[in-house]
Amino acid sequence: MYELKTQMYFSAAHHLLNYEGNCENRHGHNWLVEMFVVGNELDKSNILIDYKVLKKELKKVLDYLDHQDINELPEFKGISPSSEIIAKFIYDKIKERIGIVSKIAVWETPTSCATYSE
Repeated sequence: MYELKTQMYFSAAHHLLNYEGNCENRHGHNWLVEMFVVGNELDKSNILIDYKVLKKELKKVLDYLDHQDINELPEFKGISPSSEIIAKFIYDKIKERIGIVSKIAVWETPTSCATYSE
């Protein structure tokens, strides 16, 4: 099994619902997103998938979130957009484009990360 990983950043604000503490207030992050893909088959160039393709597809999803108040986006209305929920959102969008995505990790800070996989 081969595994590839690419990383990309986006900046956005959010606030948590049904939460008591500072994170219930609107605040922002420079989110680091890691995308992992897996597969058994390499192409004729002996690559699983071109990194350019991975970055292009991830950028499409992150451009939608970048410099937004995530709570105001239609997909997040009325739900608490935690790192866990954001990781799943990104995973679902990438899965539609790249079927071999295995997991998405979303870092709020250099020491705090949520990961989603099926």
